[in-house]
Amino acid sequence: MNPKYPIYIISKSRWESRLTSKALEKMNVPYHIIVESQEYDNYASVIDKKKILILPQEYKDNYDTFWKDDDKRTGSGPARNFVWDHSMKNGHKWHWVLDDNISSFRRLHHNLKIKVGSGTIFKCAEDFTERYENVVISGFNYDYFCKGEDKLPPYVPNTRIYSCLFIRNDIPYRWRGRYNEDTDLSLRILKDGLCTIQFNAFLQDKTPTQQMGGGNTDELYQEGTHNKSQMLVDMHPDVTTLVHKFNRVHHHVDYRPFKKN
Repeated sequence: MNPKYPIYIISKSRWESRLTSKALEKMNVPYHIIVESQEYDNYASVIDKKKILILPQEYKDNYDTFWKDDDKRTGSGPARNFVWDHSMKNGHKWHWVLDDNISSFRRLHHNLKIKVGSGTIFKCAEDFTERYENVVISGFNYDYFCKGEDKLPPYVPNTRIYSCLFIRNDIPYRWRGRYNEDTDLSLRILKDGLCTIQFNAFLQDKTPTQQMGGGNTDELYQEGTHNKSQMLVDMHPDVTTLVHKFNRVHHHVDYRPFKKN
């Protein structure tokens, strides 16, 4: 079984590692990968050209970075907006958008995190999500947030969705912000009374932030994590604070106001 809706990978400067691409290839799951024009040849040397889409420059030129400053960096938001439009133009009601540093996908079953070999978990997540009119984003939790000894529910409603998102196309939002754009999108949705689903039953084995070269690690996070956390506090001061954890400055979001969405 494969997903009903298209999967897009957002990638930059990771044609050599291309973890998510390799994982989906092993699972025989179809996908498109979005790259910038100057890196097309590098990606085309290792990935089927039919799977590669080039990010149009206008998406970077017109992107809302949130902070109005002289910094020309945009992060991955422009590519995320492009795939949203691309999926709609091709007649799809939903789309998947994935980071490029996911090495595998897993099924959590009786506290065992079992690596999967097909796209079935994507299809199951789609079927479950589409049961509900007010759920507009769902996604897989991180493998390292689900410890084998913990008692975990199969899913958690109304929280942030990171790195592997299943998005309904007709909602009136687009990506914004140079940093933490996935948390910002989740919060805007939750503040409007809509719902999200974070699956624990299905997991992504993602490389933690700043531990892999390329992507936002090279473009944004060499400066540390203060700016990325501060931007989210500026975006959502009512539910977000600055904290120090995981040996770095981080943000803490209080999702309790949305428990009853």
